[in-house]
Amino acid sequence: MKLNSKTVDIFENAPVPKAVMLNVIPSIISMLMVLVYNLADTFFIGQTKNAYMVAAVSLATPAFLLFMAVGMLFGIGGTSLISRLMGEGKRDRATHACSFCFWASAAAGIVGMLIIFLGAEPVARIVGATPDTFDYVVEYLKIVAIGIPFLVIGNAFSSIIRAEGKAGKAMVGMIIGNLANIILDPIMILGMGMNVGGAAAATTIGNVLSAIYYIAHFVSGKSTLSINPKFYKAGEGIAKGVFAIGVPASLNSMLMSASNVVINNLMTAHGDMAVAGLGVAMKVNMIAVMLLIGLGTGIQPLLGYNFGAGNRQRFKSILKFSLISAVTLSIVMTVICYAFAGPMVSAFLEEPNAYEYGMQFARIYIISGPILGVLFVMINTIQAMGAALPSLILSISRQGLLFMPVLFIFNSVFGTASALAFAQPVTDYLAAALSAVLAIVAFKKYFKEKA
Repeated sequence: MKLNSKTVDIFENAPVPKAVMLNVIPSIISMLMVLVYNLADTFFIGQTKNAYMVAAVSLATPAFLLFMAVGMLFGIGGTSLISRLMGEGKRDRATHACSFCFWASAAAGIVGMLIIFLGAEPVARIVGATPDTFDYVVEYLKIVAIGIPFLVIGNAFSSIIRAEGKAGKAMVGMIIGNLANIILDPIMILGMGMNVGGAAAATTIGNVLSAIYYIAHFVSGKSTLSINPKFYKAGEGIAKGVFAIGVPASLNSMLMSASNVVINNLMTAHGDMAVAGLGVAMKVNMIAVMLLIGLGTGIQPLLGYNFGAGNRQRFKSILKFSLISAVTLSIVMTVICYAFAGPMVSAFLEEPNAYEYGMQFARIYIISGPILGVLFVMINTIQAMGAALPSLILSISRQGLLFMPVLFIFNSVFGTASALAFAQPVTDYLAAALSAVLAIVAFKKYFKEKA
């Protein structure tokens, strides 16, 4: 199977700014849609005037993120391997990798569905549900569980489609699911009076629609790749190649989920309103984070393809342009999120105590804004090169080896709610410095090996 000539031209010959923008803009739009649908859930739950429901959705989110991380394992691991194989001209092996990622992600999603649906009450206790939020958390988890197989497939293939140069298709799939969620949120949460259950149902339907769109793309015969089970192959380095990058990438997201559980549990000592405020602050911070993640993930297929092709100069040019773009976008988003923190928090929380916490935490979280772009570009650069060890080191450091000690030290030394929030920006600056060092080391080592 061959890439079409237009895709090859963009990957190999188009001016670097054009090539980057053609891949990055659809990726950023996709992330914006993810952001809007995340904000929509919290916004419409906030319209119930029940801060306990807002807190419940915040508490349930880490369990949801865990399975997004599973999708990321196959999505980022598959994208990295497939784009490198295509750069090397090994199109048949790329097809085997695509089919492997689909069926493995589907199986993982079914297992996840059973675990969350049957174990919703124990999971609610693990994530820190209090007597006032417990029933809401359980209700949300049971409904969301139904859509976990579709969530995993959708997250995996919104990335993998980019590996064949179809960033627009990846964007459309995410828009379909997220738009459905945004439309259904007010209908189900407020119109039908389903409250937390309505938010969960809207999210589940959105995930189903996204996954169906991606599946339809592959079965239509218009893709250069395939999910046909006859192409499924785990051996000959396929599974190993996917997991080498996918596990570190998903581990970062899993550790993020675990760290959210930990910080929510620590924050409950300061009351449910502090938990609600923290959840909203994270949503506000996501405005900057999602845009910059979109920029980082958008360049990964370009970098992976040129790494596979051994085109060192184009790889460096793409990276340089991406870093300049990331720093510029980071600064702009930091200013916007800091200046408009008040109006954004008030859109979700009216309870005065919860609002004060949300406002305070939002401005603390955005302190890391100026370096987030560099962090996400470096993370995706490392993944694009298939640098398994540096990717693993960075993944376990940001939300584990760096964040957890900082979090517990700040909690022990200062013991305040704001100190818990400060742990994230401090960690982000440390992680950005580490990512830059690891990317430089990986670049020198892996390009030397390909020479």
